[in-house]
Amino acid sequence: MNENGTALVLGASGGIGGEVARQLARAGWRVRGLKRGLAAEAVDADGIAWIAGDAMDCADVARAAQGCAVIVHAVNPPGYRDWGRRVLPMLENTIAAAAANGALVVLPGTVYNYGPDAFPLIAEDAPQRPPTHKGDLRVRMEAALQAYADRGGRALIVRAGDFFGPRAGNNWFAQGLVKPGKPVGRIANPGAPGVGHQWAYLPDVAATMVALIARRASLEPCARFHMNGHWDADGTAMCAAIARVVARRGGRATVGAFPWWLVRLATPFNETLRELWDMRYLWRQPVKLDNGRLVGVLGAEPHTPLDEAVERTLEGLGCLAAGPGGQATTPASRMAPIAAASTGRLNQ
Repeated sequence: MNENGTALVLGASGGIGGEVARQLARAGWRVRGLKRGLAAEAVDADGIAWIAGDAMDCADVARAAQGCAVIVHAVNPPGYRDWGRRVLPMLENTIAAAAANGALVVLPGTVYNYGPDAFPLIAEDAPQRPPTHKGDLRVRMEAALQAYADRGGRALIVRAGDFFGPRAGNNWFAQGLVKPGKPVGRIANPGAPGVGHQWAYLPDVAATMVALIARRASLEPCARFHMNGHWDADGTAMCAAIARVVARRGGRATVGAFPWWLVRLATPFNETLRELWDMRYLWRQPVKLDNGRLVGVLGAEPHTPLDEAVERTLEGLGCLAAGPGGQATTPASRMAPIAAASTGRLNQ
């Protein structure tokens, strides 16, 4: 029996929201996306029904969520500005709409809500004492979802490392390590020498969420899971993978240090760079999420091999030459996480 119904994805035009929306549609869900400034409401080629509206408007979210069994809250403030004023009201609108429809709320989580006292290996129930303002907002978001579950609702939080992928939006890979739209010549490594770092390939994250959503009836009212993703044990594996992919495609890339000193100089004048500097601690010590609970539920975590994930990401960012015949190469194995989400089969 197909128990898939209708899902609303807030942030479906972004990185993780878009990936989850597309994979839900492939898995047989009727998917809606809310978008500001939409001229005409229509269903696109990926099967997403776009609805005009703003996540900051409670009435817009309520209208879009009517009849939905799942609401994916993957929306960020426009231009990633005004986090303090916008993040919690947007989530409150989502929770209100979910309560009216008895819907599961799904939140893509991060490591921001953890402080050094929880490092280096973090379980889902580790204490949340973040040292930054953005981390504090994350703690408050999760507390709001727990309160929703305590009132009889249902919530799912999937935490992962730094996102990367062909359509990942704002992320360290695309804005720190390489420059989108340009062939890779130099790779900037933000990490301290020898310090491990965790990465998460967006199609794998989305496949994990879709697989957990399919099992929603058996999960705790406020279920939390961690992904392992790609664990870079000494902070060199991601840069090395980029260099290998570039070399395989006929280029050459060198690895250097990320210019943290320049970020520090600019912090008095730029809010985004100030927050970037505040998050520097995540690159100075190993921070790893423990995926034991996830594996216990799914049997295995969806996982695309690192070089394949990096190559597809660089292609999507316009950082590689086209493959034979002018087309970007896409090995069939890269589609495994998507297939797994729709069939229930997960890659080892």
